[in-house]
This record gives sequence, C-alpha cells and structure tokens, in this order.
Amino acid sequence: MRMACCLLLCLAAPGTAAEIPLWPEGVPEPRVPSDPAEKVETGKDGITRRSNVSNPRLVVFDVARDAAAAARPAVIVVPGGGFSILADEHEGTAVCRWFNDRGFVAFLLLYRVPTGRLEAPNAGPAMDARKAVHEVRARAGEFAVDPAKIAIVGFSAGGQTALVAAAGNAPPTGVPAATAARPDAVVLVYPWKVAEGDAVRGDITLDARTPPTFILQAADDRTSPPDGAAVLYRGLVRAGVPAEIHVYETGGHGFGMKPQPGGGVLADWPNRALEWLRGRGF
Repeated sequence: MRMACCLLLCLAAPGTAAEIPLWPEGVPEPRVPSDPAEKVETGKDGITRRSNVSNPRLVVFDVARDAAAAARPAVIVVPGGGFSILADEHEGTAVCRWFNDRGFVAFLLLYRVPTGRLEAPNAGPAMDARKAVHEVRARAGEFAVDPAKIAIVGFSAGGQTALVAAAGNAPPTGVPAATAARPDAVVLVYPWKVAEGDAVRGDITLDARTPPTFILQAADDRTSPPDGAAVLYRGLVRAGVPAEIHVYETGGHGFGMKPQPGGGVLADWPNRALEWLRGRGF
C-alpha cells in the first residue's frame, strides 16, 4: 500500500491532490467506526461538511517546483467542526490553495471524526496531527519541503487539536521521536477551548519546546471567546515562547476563508499570518 501511495504521489501533477494515509497498518485507538461511511455534504448555508472520517489521511496540495530551487516551506491545515464533522472547504482546501499560491506546499489533515462524545475528544485527532507532522517531515525530500519549516494551521476544534499536538502532555503514538512530530510553528485561528478559566488547558504544557505560536480571532466570537486566546497568549509569553496575537473587533466564529462583504480587515487575516511566518523564516 505504501509503495502504491508513493507512486500516486510521484505521478500527481502540481495543483492536484494526492492522499497519504496516516495509519496504513491500522488506526490506533480511539478509532471511529467505518460504518456509516464517510460523506461530504453542502448545507443550505453553503458550508461543505465532511462526516464519519474513519481513515485519517493527508491530502497533498503541491506546487510547481524547480529542481534547482531551495526546499519550500509547508503548512498542515487542520479544519474545525467541533469534533463532530470537518469544515474542510473554507477551513481546509481554500486555505491550502491560498498558501500554494504563495509558494508553500500544503497538506490538508482529514482527522478522525466524530469523537465529540468520547472522554477526550481531541485524543485521536491530536494523534493524527502529530503523525501528520511526522509524515511530512519524513517525506520532505519527496515534496522538496524544508523539514525545519513545517507549520500547522488549525481552526476552531482544529486549533485545539493543533495546540495539543504541538504542546500536549501525551507521548506521540506511532512516531519514533517526539521532536519528529513537533511542528516548527503554530497558527491558531479562533481556537476552541484552549483555556480553562484563568489557566491553559490541563493537557498541554507550555515550555521551551513549544513552537512559536500565532493566534487570531474576533472579539465578538461567542463560540471561542477571546478570553481563552488571551490566557493562552499570556501563558506563552510567561514560558518564553515567541507569540503574537491579533483580535479583530468583529467577525464572529468560523469565518475561515469565506468571502468578506466589501473586503474589510477580516479578509486580510491570512496575510497577517503569512507575514508572521515569513518573519520566522518560512
């Protein structure tokens, strides 16, 4: 299976999407049943939702490369969906293509869902995210990716997943070394429940190993209130982790890459994240 997957990746032209299964030898617990089958639906609100993901995988969004050029930076995009579904269009494929246009190799993480009713909803998704970072780093040569410039970009529940993957207390599962599964930068867009009261989540530890972190959201977000983002930011600063936070006055929750009426400042958020990543050498 692994050889066939590599052949598919080699044959895929720039701009097309190939897939990398994360657990070809079997998904570790907690698993999501394969019945009902995975499906993608677009609701009356125009949002596309993917449900019942039992086979976690990466979708590759490559860009044209020059054999003589330097290795490219990479982003792993982790959509939100409340650990129930994946909003993997405006918080996924659209984000990948935006970064493609700016020279990044992008990988869309389709992590296991639903897990919302489990005792630790983020356990399986965070495991998938760590494995995703490891896979991209291990296959950096295949995609001409710089293995020291791999960022993870998470939205809402995907933001919580990205944070736990990057700074979680649980040892990586199915990964030879913890450092191989740690991203080089973290971008959190309206991350969900990253703090508990006045403290960061109990399942993360902020220390010198935590990657530089960028946080962005709206002040009127009722799903992921800015208080949690502020607590996380203060924790990062106290731990000596390079961090930056942007809070827009309005915008609510879940805006992702949705078109903004008249443009507006909210439509500029990807440029702010890109500017920060460029400043860190990406």
